[in-house]
Amino acid sequence: MKPLLRKLGRSLKTAEHWLTAQVSLAALALLRRLPPDKALNFAERVARRIGPLFGRHRVALDNLRKAYPEKSDAEIEAIASDMWANMARLAVEYVFLDKLFDFDPEAAEPGRVEVEGIEIFKRVRAEDRPHIFFTAHIGNFEFLPIAAATFGLDVSSLFRPPNNPYIADYIHRTRRTAMGRLVPSRAGAALQLARILEEGGNIGALVDQKFMRGVRTRFFGRECNTSPLVPKLARQYDCDVYPAHCIRLPGGRFRLMVGEKLVLPRDEGGGVDIERMAQQLNDVVEEWVRADPGQWMWFHKRWDIRGKRRR
Repeated sequence: MKPLLRKLGRSLKTAEHWLTAQVSLAALALLRRLPPDKALNFAERVARRIGPLFGRHRVALDNLRKAYPEKSDAEIEAIASDMWANMARLAVEYVFLDKLFDFDPEAAEPGRVEVEGIEIFKRVRAEDRPHIFFTAHIGNFEFLPIAAATFGLDVSSLFRPPNNPYIADYIHRTRRTAMGRLVPSRAGAALQLARILEEGGNIGALVDQKFMRGVRTRFFGRECNTSPLVPKLARQYDCDVYPAHCIRLPGGRFRLMVGEKLVLPRDEGGGVDIERMAQQLNDVVEEWVRADPGQWMWFHKRWDIRGKRRR
């Protein structure tokens, strides 16, 4: 009886995923018929209305109040509303990636996307050694590997597929057309990334996600677990690590910023200190989020800690 119930449960979950994906993809297909700015503005208006109806909105408000105890309820609600608008725009921008990213290093007039750190891209491209780029879920982080490809820089990006396999397949196909090699975040991903660095390649990774087996760090003054993957790879291959993020600007424009390489903390033996570097990554991301709080995903349970500390 139990095997039958488990099989039924899996079938129902598969049906739920399929139905959710069909509705979502149909909505994106309809929006694709509109000019990009109209579709994005429409998605933003809808998200600002329905976002507060979801349970994750309460998670976002709680996180925001703890991160900004000095802000009023109205200010907290405004940031949460901006967050939902940002997430809606990000979702719809998947179907317009080919139209939105118009940066051309040789163009005489600025386009929708501007880039700070062009010389860094060029310098990294000329170096015959591995590099790591890290970013966070802020603004439109999907533009980063596209920008790297614009400068002839091959970056293999680590990404976490959505739980819905049908939506995950759509996103993977959409991203693959413009973003180079993608490495799904699952068993064996660390070995794939290590192999790329060992061959002198470049990788990119998001570093602001919850990681239950991570090292204990702080983010906005609160304890959280952070993945040690990027620090471990930096230690093993002694490669340069660069911060990069993309924020939204008024008028549907974007600014992509690549910073100078980090001065990595070292232990007594001269190797990269994994725990201190994990905290360093958090500090950089916190600086980005404080500058543009409405463009980060506050509904993520970043501070959910379970179990004993792992070193």
